Amino acid sequence: MSVFLNSVATCTPPHELPQDLVERNARRILGPRFAQFERMSASFKTSGVEKRYSFAPIEWFDDPKDWSDRNSLYLEEGKALFSKTANEALAKAEKLANEIDIVVSVSSTGIATPTFEALSAAELGFRSDIQRVPIFGLGCAGGVTGLRIAQQLAIADPGANVLLVVMEACTLSFRSDRLSKADIVATILFGDGAAAAVLSSDPGSDKEIRLGTGSEHMWPDTLNIMGWNVDETGLGVIFDRSIPAFALEHMKDAADTALAKAEIGQNDLARFVFHPGGTKVVEALEETLQLQTGTLDAERKVLRDYGNMSAPTALFVLDEVVSQGKTGPMMLGALGPGFTASFVPMDIAA
Repeated sequence: MSVFLNSVATCTPPHELPQDLVERNARRILGPRFAQFERMSASFKTSGVEKRYSFAPIEWFDDPKDWSDRNSLYLEEGKALFSKTANEALAKAEKLANEIDIVVSVSSTGIATPTFEALSAAELGFRSDIQRVPIFGLGCAGGVTGLRIAQQLAIADPGANVLLVVMEACTLSFRSDRLSKADIVATILFGDGAAAAVLSSDPGSDKEIRLGTGSEHMWPDTLNIMGWNVDETGLGVIFDRSIPAFALEHMKDAADTALAKAEIGQNDLARFVFHPGGTKVVEALEETLQLQTGTLDAERKVLRDYGNMSAPTALFVLDEVVSQGKTGPMMLGALGPGFTASFVPMDIAA
């Protein structure tokens, strides 16, 4: 059974944080305490990030926060952003919330139990028999893997309308206590945002986007590359400096395998659509896949305007590619904790 992507919607929280403002505050808070800050601070200007959005205003980060502070804001602002993004995806798909049969919620930057689809159910208007599928722990691969899971659920329940909502609040995990290089990198790159999509067996009335057979590849002995450490203060980022080199060495084989499973040749692709983890990752992807420098322009634009939002970022890039009027066979991809590459092929009709 064919599954179609009826809509993609993207939203950001209310607080815009320009990169120069983030740099000044990071220097004030971290500079006196972290000997390597000045050496690493050049990356604020070379990261490719010009601004990002946050659940919190810049002054919120001045004082130390604990689990309760972080998670309370995650719940409060996350519920609002979840609902807003879901509503936008429903409107673009010309569907009502009570027409949704399955809702898949993806988030790894806080704890919500009940999860956001339950917290927002009354406001959105979900039916009481809706099937809930909350997913935690996928990190930067969550948008792509979440889309693949939503597609599989649509196949398993012919005629079902599936809503996917991917929401992350990376900035709330800013740490001034650990003083690790990974925390500086996260401060330079991370932002908050949400994306949502509606999937069904109906091609829809707008541009037809048919999803193909997706796949994942998990490499052995790579658990220390990306993830979270958890302590009484909050989530502590694991963000290894080897990620660009790893992508350069290994992503070509993983992408080739994903293309073969989808029965697509790379020369037949109109475009790869990737999660832009950072400028060096984008450059590594272009090099290893033998793409002309600058090919991943939508990835750079999203990184520039929103930063790395973790899971929803790949869907932001997809939304940008669709808005540019791009058509043809494409491969959506992302790298995330595990260490795992996730892929979903699609064909956007002209």
